[in-house]
Amino acid sequence: MNSTLSRWVLAAAALAPACALAQDATGAGATFPAPIYAKWTDAYNKATGARVNYQSVGSGAGLNQIRAKTVDFGASDMPLTDEALAKDGLVQFPTVIGGVVPVINVAGIAPGQLKLTGAVLGDIFLGKITKWNDAAIAGLNAGVTLPDAAIAVVRRADGSGTTFIFTNYLSKVNPDWKSKVGEGTAVNWPAGAGGKGNEGVSAFVQRLPNSIGYVEYAYAKQNKMNTVKLRNQAGNFVESDDDNFKAAAAGADWNKSFYQVLTDQPGKDAWPITGATFIMMHKVQDKPAQAAAVLKFFDWAYNQGDKMAAELEYVSLPDSLKALVRKQWGEIKDTGGKVAYAAGK
Repeated sequence: MNSTLSRWVLAAAALAPACALAQDATGAGATFPAPIYAKWTDAYNKATGARVNYQSVGSGAGLNQIRAKTVDFGASDMPLTDEALAKDGLVQFPTVIGGVVPVINVAGIAPGQLKLTGAVLGDIFLGKITKWNDAAIAGLNAGVTLPDAAIAVVRRADGSGTTFIFTNYLSKVNPDWKSKVGEGTAVNWPAGAGGKGNEGVSAFVQRLPNSIGYVEYAYAKQNKMNTVKLRNQAGNFVESDDDNFKAAAAGADWNKSFYQVLTDQPGKDAWPITGATFIMMHKVQDKPAQAAAVLKFFDWAYNQGDKMAAELEYVSLPDSLKALVRKQWGEIKDTGGKVAYAAGK
């Protein structure tokens, strides 16, 4: 072998591991985690050369796409029950924890100044409370000048895990909401105009005077939106921030099941509309290399992504939960029963 050919062979051998790492993967679903997934995928690409294409299309669409196998992973803020996972041949695991927050655009009210309860919030979205100076709102906000203006309700127009978290909470704290509307990724809204995605609701509220909507906290923070305080199960009015999201998540028993809904949790500091966001994948993989690419990415995110998550006010998973997730990844196998990706190996 001549020296030029030798150098070419050695160079090709050196590049082979890098090429193996550069397996692309595709996912679609929840807009709730889209800001952190965008940050992670960009940093991951710079670190490894591998590309992860994530489409922020809403939890409902994400679940449909993973069931149809048109993506390598689906993402949803509404966890599936263990029975539903088994029926569809799926596994799910959490990635981060965050909060859904009511946001308002009302002149003269300072950020965090307005206080609401779950019962009042539900009545606003039911269309029962229609004015900002309604006695039910005024009674919670002594000393705050509330305008004699109609409330413009903004909600999601698409199937949404953020909507599931929000409506699950309202169903726990407002009996009328539970009986008339209920919970789900899509509901029959009694009032309001719809925006597509957390992005659409954020933009709609910012443009529409005297409006109220609900978004994942990262969108409120990025857009410098006016959030409200909510009274939690302990009776305290609390702000939306990562410490209070963490307080709400403290009681989850992940050892029992990854089906965990974190709304209206006990604890003096708990933010009442907290939720985890989840990834769904098929247990039996027709394309195991794609599955391995997905799991490599989330393994990297668990190792390297906590600081980025904190910058966007998401709560990272505790190490004990990450260990449980990595163990569960062993259930994802090719059609011959071989594990698609062994974390830490």
